[in-house]
Amino acid sequence: MQNKLTLPVTASYLLAGIAAVVVLKAGLLLALFSGLLVYSIVHILTPVIEKKVRFFKARILILALLAVIVITGLTMLVISAVTFAKSDAGSLHMLMDSLAGIIEVSRSQVPAWLSDYLPSGGEALRVIMSDWLRNHGQEAKLLGQEAGHSIIHLLMGMVIGGLIAMSEIHGELPEFARALKYRVQNLQCAFQRIVFAQLRISAINTVLSSIYILLILPSAGVNLPYAKTLVLITFVCGLLPVVGNIISNTVLVIVSLSHSLNIAVFSLGYMVLIHKLEYFLNAAIMGTQINARAWELLIAILVMEAVFGIPGLVAAPVFYACLKIELGMGCQASACH
Repeated sequence: MQNKLTLPVTASYLLAGIAAVVVLKAGLLLALFSGLLVYSIVHILTPVIEKKVRFFKARILILALLAVIVITGLTMLVISAVTFAKSDAGSLHMLMDSLAGIIEVSRSQVPAWLSDYLPSGGEALRVIMSDWLRNHGQEAKLLGQEAGHSIIHLLMGMVIGGLIAMSEIHGELPEFARALKYRVQNLQCAFQRIVFAQLRISAINTVLSSIYILLILPSAGVNLPYAKTLVLITFVCGLLPVVGNIISNTVLVIVSLSHSLNIAVFSLGYMVLIHKLEYFLNAAIMGTQINARAWELLIAILVMEAVFGIPGLVAAPVFYACLKIELGMGCQASACH
């Protein structure tokens, strides 16, 4: 840990703060996190693989495997999207009919004043969506461009992370370079701890949710639509600390409402119950990793989201964990190396 606050160390803090703001404002968070993820995976797997091969070859092997996985995953995603779009299930007509059916069933479950705002059928829903697309065509076009930029940022971040993992700097460095390296090590350590801790939390949450969606409800004669998709949404959203559970719970309650209001209420009660039970487990996992309680992360998320929007919401846990390491209040980066 650096105790002496010299001019180069102060400058490294200033540069790190400016870089964090630029990343959040310029939309580079995905590139940063993908790079940190590749670097962390290489860093974790290298000691295991280098027992059988030399250090440099171990990192080449890991990066090659990651490249194959990413390319295969993107290829399968594109093929699946094209296949789904050409299928009956992926057609706009089938989608409108499915949504209209859910709305029609929900109409009898909601108060009369609210049902007046719901579309009367599939054709009315198609008209609403057509009007929305006509009025927001430019926004939809920009959304497609943003998706393309995000994929490019993801791939470039992974390439940069891999290159850095292949060319780590060793030996004596000037004080400013050494201070910058220390800032980056703390950020990487915070990212590694947050991501892998949240991965375990999400896995536990997904298992408990799967028991409810795939076992408890079917045993009671209730088969929710898109059950497997709900499980997948629960896992993906669970990777976001605190707010991820809110998102997945909202989706589950909405889908449950398509069956009946009682099932929706029961689903909400079950999810609240298991999340209360998970609170102690989450606190133990996250507290051990970054020495932070749930309310600390929630405050950091609220502040970062208010200042930087969605990127701030996603980055808040990692940046807050990094701040605690820098202040000597969390696990030091040396524990990650």
